[in-house]
Amino acid sequence: MKLADHFTRSGDVLFRWRSYFPLLLLPLFALTLIDVAAAGPGALPSRGWQLVCLAVSAAGLVLRICTIGTAPAGTSERSTVDPRASALNTGGIYSVVRHPLYLGNTLVALGLAAMPGRWYLPVIVCLAGLLYHERIAAREEAFLEERFGEAFRAWADRVPALVPRPGRVTPSPVRFNWRDVIRREVHGLLVIGAGFFVFDLAERAAATGRLELDWWWTGLLLVTAPAFAVVLGLKKLSRVLDGR
Repeated sequence: MKLADHFTRSGDVLFRWRSYFPLLLLPLFALTLIDVAAAGPGALPSRGWQLVCLAVSAAGLVLRICTIGTAPAGTSERSTVDPRASALNTGGIYSVVRHPLYLGNTLVALGLAAMPGRWYLPVIVCLAGLLYHERIAAREEAFLEERFGEAFRAWADRVPALVPRPGRVTPSPVRFNWRDVIRREVHGLLVIGAGFFVFDLAERAAATGRLELDWWWTGLLLVTAPAFAVVLGLKKLSRVLDGR
């Protein structure tokens, strides 16, 4: 089997299970707790560092929001069965990077991974994210090339895959849709709120041997968790967040 075909085939498997594969990185975080426990309270990261990490994750969520909010209907979907595309996205965020959602995911994960202040965890997460998204992107791009042919190849020639191209952004032809954003990205908001809360709680417990709630991360969770519950209720019980 050609290497390119192998990438596409393995990408197909990762595409179908992409919602769950990131959970395989959680044991790596558990390893950092051993480091923290050995070093004691003095090894806990500063508030300034924690806020930098939060900003990185928030930047990833903002990138996803900008992408989803201006994506044409039938594109940039959450399907885990097969790639779908009613049109080729080339405007807005897609005029500077071909896979902005995967870049956003990587930034969210990077912010969380950097929070413990152990250099190896964000390095491993970045490398794993690159390999992981590279194969999923190969699967999606094989589909897009088959679906859109020369239009896709011309776009791929001028727009990089994961590192944004500096330069002029082509405006998206689609008006920003806040309903799509709220319906689809509230999960990411909860991941950030719950992730930083749990990571901080676990670090403090490992360093001090006590469960100590931090007011900052507790407050963040108390904002994001109810927001998630409200949106979930609206999706189940009403049509207020229906698509375009």
